[in-house]
Amino acid sequence: MFTVADLQELQTEHPDWQMELVDGSIVVMGPSDYESEEIGTELAAQLRNWVKPRKLGRVTGSSAGFILPSTDPSVSRDLRAPDVSFVKADRLKKTKRDFVQLVPDLTVEVKSKTDRVKVLVEKIQLFLELGSTVGILIDPDERTVTVYRLGQSPTVLRDSDRLTLPDLLPGWELVVSDLWPPEFD
Repeated sequence: MFTVADLQELQTEHPDWQMELVDGSIVVMGPSDYESEEIGTELAAQLRNWVKPRKLGRVTGSSAGFILPSTDPSVSRDLRAPDVSFVKADRLKKTKRDFVQLVPDLTVEVKSKTDRVKVLVEKIQLFLELGSTVGILIDPDERTVTVYRLGQSPTVLRDSDRLTLPDLLPGWELVVSDLWPPEFD
């Protein structure tokens, strides 16, 4: 059974490895495929471009670690890293030079070539159960964006649909097709 301190020590020894702590086990994450990373970067940029000038909060990418709360003190706390996340300004007034002990308000996972959708949905559900307001799964293979909220049926968006997050970012919107990487002639 590993702890956050164990993961931090291992991270110091192997700074190039991306790892998560899940149920006391350290999971080494492989690199994303190029397309998935490009999609995650695009969404993070779109969010950041809306959030930063309005001072609404913080947007991070796949390397930002969140130490999640545990309801059972005998169980090690998880340290997870969504592909994209957003934390409201009033919940994280000053950035930290460490992992943060909170649940992001928005959790986004981008399905890479080798990911299993079921595992990604389980991760999103965990974040929602712990306090995230919205979870999003982006599936480049199906060209869908699925929006999850606790206690509600998921909403599946396609190319011409608009992604909005009125409960977190009133006025922000993104046409789903704008997430997909361009093709150059």
